Amino acid sequence: MLAVHLENGRVEMRRRRTPRRPRGFALIRLLCGGICNTDLELQRGYYGFRGTPGHEFVGVVVEADDGALVGRRVVGEINLACGRCEWCRRELGRHCPHRTVLGIVKHPGVFSELFTLPERNLHVLPDSISTEHAVFTEPLAAACEILEQVAIPAKEEVGLRGYGKLGRLIAQVLEARGYRVHVYRRHDAVPKAAFGWVIEATGSPEGLRQAIAMARPRGTVIIKSTVHGAVRLDTAPVVVNEITLVGSRCGRFEPALKLLASGKLRLEEMISARFPLREAPRAFRAAARPGTLKVLLTG
Repeated sequence: MLAVHLENGRVEMRRRRTPRRPRGFALIRLLCGGICNTDLELQRGYYGFRGTPGHEFVGVVVEADDGALVGRRVVGEINLACGRCEWCRRELGRHCPHRTVLGIVKHPGVFSELFTLPERNLHVLPDSISTEHAVFTEPLAAACEILEQVAIPAKEEVGLRGYGKLGRLIAQVLEARGYRVHVYRRHDAVPKAAFGWVIEATGSPEGLRQAIAMARPRGTVIIKSTVHGAVRLDTAPVVVNEITLVGSRCGRFEPALKLLASGKLRLEEMISARFPLREAPRAFRAAARPGTLKVLLTG
């Protein structure tokens, strides 16, 4: 089978054997995958990654212990948790200390003709959600996670720093829930102490400092960016203004799928390009160009 391979900054196509399906796992054929900023960071050396990337996907189940899954379109949660620890018992497997992570940490990703994932991670897609729109489930779940973590008052004005792939999804999620979102792109000047709630999604080290500056005293800054390398931060404004910093990462798929089914999102405008899997090196180059939104790989 054909699979993408990242190593030393290079994107290559390689032939591999069909992966072995362990008990409790499904063997899945890729229909469509999305290249995200994390994949580009992996290419640049994040986590010292080497192997097959990819974690945003829609696939068809080829083999599974649960026969009802075979032939169904699915999306899948990316954290492969142990299922036994305290965090797993609290249904927070994304914080399981024993977890591997699809296409990121010790589990091959989805940019391959065939891949495996635990059956408990899978969500069957309703026919009403198109394959290309369903590719956004994982980043959309990350956007929805903000409202699972913090209780922003109804109709509140929210400052959003960053308007790339994730930033645009965050804006749509908040607007769908009735919030007034003020967007500041990466190079915009930002207002000082203007918002009680600020979301940082620039993907840049400078973005956090600017987001903190946007927050009012006793405001909250939700940090969505994951940046490769150390980030320098002057803590004085955080302490003096008693700012709350909230790290925010993955989210549950159920709210994302419900929002996808609602038809309230404008996802077609989020797709910049489509490439077949065999053209992944060209797709990664396209995804890395400034201003590019979602680049899709089709199986």
